[in-house]
This record gives sequence, structure tokens and C-alpha cells, in this order.
Amino acid sequence: MSRTARSRARLRLGLTATALLTAAALVPAPAHAEDVTDYTLTVDPDARGATIGDTMYGVFFEDINRAADGGLYAELVQNRSFEYSTADHGSYTPLTSWTAAGTAEVLNDAGRLGERNRNYLSLGAGSSVTNAGYNTGIRVEKGKRYDFSVWARAGGGTTLTVGLKDAAGQLASTRQVAVKGGWTKYRATFTASRTSNRGRLTVASSSAAALDMVSLFPRDTYRNQPNGLRKDLAEKIAALKPGFVRFPGGCLVNTGSMEDYSEASGWQRKRSYQWKDTVGPVEERATNANFWGYNQSYGLGYYEYFRFAEDVGAMPLPVVPALVTGCGQNRATDDEALLERHIQDTLDLIEFANGPATSTWGKVRAEMGHPKPFGLTHIGVGNEENLPREFFARFQRFRAAIEAKHPDITVISNSGPDDSGTTFETAWQLNREGGVDMVDEHYYNSPQWFLQNNDRYDAYDREGPKVFLGEYASQGNAWKNGLAEAAFMTGLERNADLVELASYAPLLANEDHVQWSPDMIWFNNHASWGSANYEVQKLFMNNVGDRVVPSTASTTPGVSGPITGAVGLSTWATSAAYDDVKVTAADGSTLLSDDFSGGAAQWKHVGGGSWSVQDGRYVQTDETAENTMVTAGDPAWHDYDLHVRATKRSGKEGFLVAFGVRDTGNLYWWNLGGWNNTRSAVEQAVDGGKSTLISRSGSIETGRSYDIDIKVRGRQVTLYLDGREWGGFTDDKPAEPFRQVVTEDARTGELIVKVVNAQPAEARTAIDLGGAKVAPTARVTTLAADADAVNTETDTPVTPVTSTVRGVSDEFAYTFPAHSVTFLRIRQW
Repeated sequence: MSRTARSRARLRLGLTATALLTAAALVPAPAHAEDVTDYTLTVDPDARGATIGDTMYGVFFEDINRAADGGLYAELVQNRSFEYSTADHGSYTPLTSWTAAGTAEVLNDAGRLGERNRNYLSLGAGSSVTNAGYNTGIRVEKGKRYDFSVWARAGGGTTLTVGLKDAAGQLASTRQVAVKGGWTKYRATFTASRTSNRGRLTVASSSAAALDMVSLFPRDTYRNQPNGLRKDLAEKIAALKPGFVRFPGGCLVNTGSMEDYSEASGWQRKRSYQWKDTVGPVEERATNANFWGYNQSYGLGYYEYFRFAEDVGAMPLPVVPALVTGCGQNRATDDEALLERHIQDTLDLIEFANGPATSTWGKVRAEMGHPKPFGLTHIGVGNEENLPREFFARFQRFRAAIEAKHPDITVISNSGPDDSGTTFETAWQLNREGGVDMVDEHYYNSPQWFLQNNDRYDAYDREGPKVFLGEYASQGNAWKNGLAEAAFMTGLERNADLVELASYAPLLANEDHVQWSPDMIWFNNHASWGSANYEVQKLFMNNVGDRVVPSTASTTPGVSGPITGAVGLSTWATSAAYDDVKVTAADGSTLLSDDFSGGAAQWKHVGGGSWSVQDGRYVQTDETAENTMVTAGDPAWHDYDLHVRATKRSGKEGFLVAFGVRDTGNLYWWNLGGWNNTRSAVEQAVDGGKSTLISRSGSIETGRSYDIDIKVRGRQVTLYLDGREWGGFTDDKPAEPFRQVVTEDARTGELIVKVVNAQPAEARTAIDLGGAKVAPTARVTTLAADADAVNTETDTPVTPVTSTVRGVSDEFAYTFPAHSVTFLRIRQW
């Protein structure tokens, strides 16, 4: 037996006394033996693992949570062109964010600045308007310069007095601008005399005037680009060193009208994101109602996106509409002329990015300031379509047109909004049969799911399409979420031959305007901070390596018991009635029987809604209430049959029947007629985070009674609807907390040992580098914190700590802290 073989055999049996002494030398010994779990990690440096591309990890920018206006886009004036509308949000008016003194009226007539900039402000003599900016106000910093501009028209001439103040007084010297004649752009510069987060910009006119595009920009934008990006946010994204930037959506791509913004279409405001609306001079760009409930100005458009991707060294990855809506809308557009127009728009986008400055759209790019092509290589068509066959028929039209003119462009398809289910399976079948190059997968699941599914891509067909994991997150910004995502990412890297691109989502969130959480980077009008998830992404993205070095590790001792828990009934935006509930043990004995003839005393109301017994049925009457759970039984129950008769009375969805209920955050439920009554699924909640175990399309009829039966045996569950088997699953995948992957950095010659220890116990680990000759010291970067720790503006408990460890050799031991992600960079001789 060779030395290496002997050492591996010894390590499989556990830590040797020498290894324990080495571990103690490297990391202080824990106080209690029960706080330590022993592991082995064996590396085979001579074996060849998957090559990892430079673009594996990237970011996805969608204008959600006010990520653009009031966020990454550096404009400080909100509603600068008076285009806000009830189409954007029910509370909006053209003067939202403005207050007027005197006579100020927003007009939409032939006197406007331009056809696509429909509104402008008519300001009377001696009148003024004041803008409140975003969050608490306009943020200025002492000594910094700010560029004001306005488009104005005053036939008889006027003087505009422009001031920057807060409640305490002036923030900069007042500026006066002389205006005369037709629409012209005027400029002035402020230097802030003090710092404030509550600034207000006031524009007053001595005589009647028309105003539009009132703007205030910090001079200090990212890379000092004109019409630029907020520096601190852009720098945080750049610090990730993203390999690609996906843009602009998300739901912005595949919702709303597919028509353009023109008189012919009735100036439709609720449109899909269409790139031609977003280029050219900012005063000529269209406006739109953002899917997430606010206005988007398109000041940050496709040109700024391409420029930003270039500035951070990332590959641009735009996504265009496929003319099949999603995100709850689920409609296919059958207008052939409209489809052809969007296909041509996509070809024009490629020309805008890659064409010479003499081409039609390359000339537009050059005139905006970038004669050199951007070098587009990938483009996505569609996003999370729930109609896979309708989507794929249109996708093939886009792909054929793109490949005919640009055969070097990779055209990316998608697999719908979930990690499994009928839509996912149908989409993947069509993509495989159609020979698609790459498929975009999206899923948002619980930390438990991410710990259980590290091997998700191990068994994928290597002869089929590659995977782009375009959106994923574990439903929270606590450190336990970051740990679960880190554990999952070790599996992504292990499968880098298949998973070529991956991006956490969403990227940005304004803390005062949140439509979706969790998010990677949070901000307000004066500060920004990375979440725990951001620190995980940054650590992986800055330490990728060029190839996977095959390695194996032992697992955590532990055996799962049977599914245990009480039972429950619930609704979601629906009124429903329940009857004839019966729970029977595996031996045939009755655990619970309730026909509600004597009331509902056995049930505990733990959610919202309004429950009462009516005509011998237990009824939830509030069709607007969500998560209306009532429970009954013993959390220790296991191996039982549950029968329920359920009837939908009214509302948007169906009904929910729960089992394995340990508490309100830990349960399984069969959601029948969920997602606006379009599909049914079994979801598992672990510590409040939900993941889907099985899913099918289908709806629930109002007024019809359904017999629901759920059979629980050990960790296997079988579900029956009206006496017919609907589906089943076995929840037996371990949520393994100890995960690892090893890669090699070809430039430095270093092995990068990446270990995730997502448990409350330290992980004392014997590491065998397979005889590799290595330096005696290694650089270590560690992220460690309490599982529930959350980064905020003022407190960042999840922060990388770097150090140097000594005593490294081809066989050594290291104790990985509880709740930690650790990267060891070990130099090879």
C-alpha cells in the first residue's frame, strides 16, 4: 500500500492523534466535545475536473425595489419630466414628488418638448415648484459638485431662480438662469456647502415659462460617466467582479402590452421593456409603468447598461420579450406582424451592440458616445413563461432569425418559474428536442432545499443544453440563508461543465420601496450595504479558479425520522368550506374525526381570516385574507391517513390542506388551485422558508366539493384527489450542512479549498491533498456569524475576516467554525 493510500485509509477511520494536535495548533479547541463534528476531506490533484469559465458567476439587474430611478441611476430629482401617472400607481399624479407655490399646471398638448415626452409643466409668473427627491430627500455632500439642467421655454423671456435647501437652510448658493425663446436646455452647477439627506430643489420663475426634464446629477458618478450611475452602488457591484450582467428582467420583459409607445398604439403605458424606448437623448426616451408598481423613466437604458457591463469587465446578457407573457399574466400574442417586429427589434439590438458605426443602429450607439462595438455574445429570449409550448414556438422563430444573421450569438431559452413541475418538465423536453444551446432556470426556495439539493446538477444530461441559473435565492437575508446558498454553490462549481452561468437575484433594493425580498445589496438615499448573501457571492466570485479539482468529503452523522406533525386547513385569497375531516393511524385507529356538527373546539386558529361553523361545515369567509391556517392534532403524529372534504366558495384561488405541522413555520401543505388558480403543488415550509416538492397545472371549481386524501408513511407521502392518485413524493434527502469544493487558480498555482459548515457545531476536518507539494502557509478568508445575523446599514456582523494559517502540508487538519464559509488558498510548489 502506498503512502497516499495508507493515509487515506487512516483518514477514513477518523482523525489521528497527530491530526488532532495539528488542528489544535491551527484553531483553538472548542469548549465542549459535543460542539464538534469530525470530517475528512480528500483531494485528488492529479485528476481533471470541470473547467470553469470566466463568466460563471454574474449579476442580474432588474428595475425592482426602485433599483434604477432613485437607485443605481444617479438622478436626484424624482419625476423629473412630470410623467407620473395613475397607470404607474393609483396614488400618482403628474406632480407626485413636487409641491407648487403659485400657478403650476402639467399640460399634455402640442406645446410639449417632444412626442414621446408627453407632459410638461406650465409655471406662472412668480410661481415655483419644489422637488422632494427620493427617500428622505435629495442627498448632497459638503464640497461635492452637482449639475443642474432643465429644458425650458419662455417666449417673452424669464429668469429661473434655482435653489437647494433643507429645513435648516441653504445647501448651496442660489443660481439664476436666463431663459428666452423655444425649448432649450439650460445648465447650472451647485457646490454643496454642507451635507444633508433631506435636500429640496426649488425652481422659481419670474415670468410665465414651460419646464421639462428638471434634473440634478452628482458630478461624482461611477467613472464620471455622463447620465451616469450612483457611485457607491456601482462600486459594490463592480467589487463582485461579475462575469456577466443580465438585464432588464425578469417580469419587466414578459408582462404588459407588446405594442410600442406611439400614437398608433394609444401611447400605452403598461408595456413590456422594449430596448428602443431606452436609447438616444434622455429627453426623447419613452416612459413606462413598471410592473412592480411605480414609474420607470428609462434614464438608465440599454446604452447605460452596455456601458456599465463594459466598465466592470462583464459580458452583457440582454433578455428580450418572446411575446408570451408570464408573472401571473400568461397570455400568448398571436399577432404575426407584431411578432415579426419584435424579432426585427432583436436583430436591431444586436446591431446596436455589435454593428459598425456606419450601420443604422451602430450609428446610434456611436452618436451616444461609443463608436466601438460592445461585443455581445449571448442573448436571452423570454423569461419564466408558464405556457411552455406557446413560448417555444415563438422562441424558435427568434432563434432562427438570430442564427441566420449572427451565428456566433448564443440564444438562451428558459424553463419557467420553478425548479420542477409540469411546466419545467415540458419546457426542458422541448429545449432538449429542439437542440437549444442553453436554458435559463429560476427558483426561490428555503435554505433547507438548498442544503438538500447540492447534487441537483450531478445527474443532468451532459449531451443536452447547458444551464444558466439566472435567478435563485433562499428566501431570506439572514446568515443562515447565505450559508445555504454557499453550500449549493459548491455543487454549481462541481458541475461547471454544465452550469456555465449563475446569478443571485434580485440585485438591489431601496429599503423604503421593497416589492421583493431578499435582495443582495440594500440602500437608501445616503448609504448602501451588502447583505450576508452579498458577502457569499463576493467571496465565490472573487475566488472562482479555472478548474475543479476532484475531491470527496465525509458527511454529517444523523438519521431522519418519519414525517411528524399535526394537520391543518387554510385558504389564500379565497373563501372555502371544510367537512368530514378524519385522521387515521396506520393501524386503523382513529386519531381525529370531525364533521363539525358540534362546533370546531378541536381546532386552533393560528393564521388570519375569519373562521366559523356554518351548516355543519367549517368555513373561512374572508376571500381577501391570506394564510388563514387552523390546526388540530398532535405534533408527534406520524404514519397516518388524512381525509378532508373541501369546497371553494369564492375568491382567486382554491384551498390548502396541511400535514406534518410542527408549528406555523414548519409544515407541509397541499396547495390546490394556487397561483391565481392555475396550478396545485405540495410545498414544504422549514423555519418559514417554503420550497415546492411536487407541482402540477390545474384549477379548482367554485361550488364543487373535492375529496382530499393524504397518506403519510415514514417520509413517503401519496396524495389522492377524488379517489384518484394525484401524485406523491419521498422527502428523504438529507439537508447536509457540510459541503465543499476544491478548485485551482492557474494564474497563481493555488488550490482553493472551499468549505461550508452550516451547522452550529465546529467541523474538525482532516484534509488530505493527495500528495500535493504545497507551501506551509495558506491565506484564509472566513465568513462566520450567528445563523440569524443580518447585515444592516449600521451593523455588518457578516464580514470577511482574512488571516494566515501555518502548518499546512499535504496532510493537515483544520477546524472550520460553526456557521461558516471558509476559503483556504494553498500555494502549490
